[in-house]
Amino acid sequence: MRKALAPVAALLVSVAILLTGHGLQTTLLPVRAGMENFSTLAIGTLGSAYFLGFAAGCLFGPFLVRRVGHIRTFTAMAAIASAAPLVHTLVLMPAPWSVMRFITGYCFAVLYIVIESWLNERSTNETRGLVLSVYVIINLTVLTLGQMMITLYEPSGFQLFALASIIVSLAAVPIAMTVAPAPKPVESVKVRPLRIYAISPVGFAGSLGVGFANGAWWSLAPLFAERSGFDVNGIALFMSATVLGGAIGQWPLGRLSDRMDRRKVLVGASLVAAATGVAMYLLSSEAGNGLLALGAVWGMTAFPLYAIAVAHTNDHAKPDEFVEVSSGLLLVYAAGAVIGPVLASALMSQFGNTGLYATTAAIHIILAGFAMWRMSRRAPTPVEQHLPFAESLQATQTASTVFDTEIQADHEAELEERPPGPAGDAPAPR
Repeated sequence: MRKALAPVAALLVSVAILLTGHGLQTTLLPVRAGMENFSTLAIGTLGSAYFLGFAAGCLFGPFLVRRVGHIRTFTAMAAIASAAPLVHTLVLMPAPWSVMRFITGYCFAVLYIVIESWLNERSTNETRGLVLSVYVIINLTVLTLGQMMITLYEPSGFQLFALASIIVSLAAVPIAMTVAPAPKPVESVKVRPLRIYAISPVGFAGSLGVGFANGAWWSLAPLFAERSGFDVNGIALFMSATVLGGAIGQWPLGRLSDRMDRRKVLVGASLVAAATGVAMYLLSSEAGNGLLALGAVWGMTAFPLYAIAVAHTNDHAKPDEFVEVSSGLLLVYAAGAVIGPVLASALMSQFGNTGLYATTAAIHIILAGFAMWRMSRRAPTPVEQHLPFAESLQATQTASTVFDTEIQADHEAELEERPPGPAGDAPAPR
């Protein structure tokens, strides 16, 4: 393990520091916005602005990395991302906050591109699984830690914003001081949403629907928890329970989807997430352990849906389309995440706190219905032609496998051994 992690040790330390600050911001901003009497719609717009910036970063970040290199890009983006929390405290107005969230989303998308392309280049086929597993563990652990840090000071003060800024700034130090060679420039890929839909309508719809639901959750869940009666400690616990539930759900649902029609798993998980959303809708005014448990179940079923959608789409893609599929689905996810917070916040303004989980329940029901309709239109892919399920970090808002060109090569070698079929030589429209 030491030999596998040594080439990326400085990078993983930077990741741990960076995402601790990010986790704190994710929970702090909606809570503070509520204290400043921002409208629910304005708070939802903050989330949409973040994901709009994230999408822009995914599109244009590779050009920046190619121009100045990984290390300079990382330090520049970390510096800008660390300034944003301080601006929030200087101008307590929705419009400037939205601009800062756009900038933050852009910076973090580029930072994830640097991080994940670096991890993939410094890993071998034998060590990649270990390295990415450690990355997943760090990601989820420090995001939870960052969310819990909201309990250190009152959200109404300056201290938590300053703490978030300090932590994100420190993330640049291990990367700036590393003696390890920087990786090669990242690849730029084509983005053709219609081609993604042609490969797999269910994968496309799944990514879009999960973007709607998860984008709304990331943007408005702290506000939901606050209005449900949780104090600051309770808000942190609620957010952490949902994220950890998402981490727990990835493996069993992913492995189950390897053994049967992935669409059935997607339908089942969507329906459970919808039922949990309805239960949250009914209990939204009763803060307590029951709401925490429901939050964990919701995360356990809602967060893995994106990874299942990606895996299903890759089952039907040509070997030279894997990178395009990953980048395209991520941007489809981001498009949904731009719209979802605005839609959910509008419903929360109209119908009260229950609007958030009413929105996610409706989205999951629609997604399940669409997947069932597609199942009636096309036979499932044979299980033996499934690509192995890979965990997705969309629960934690990373750029996923957009620029994972080495894994693409692994898949190409694997597919060369497949028998001809709808998921082998050519992708069959679904």
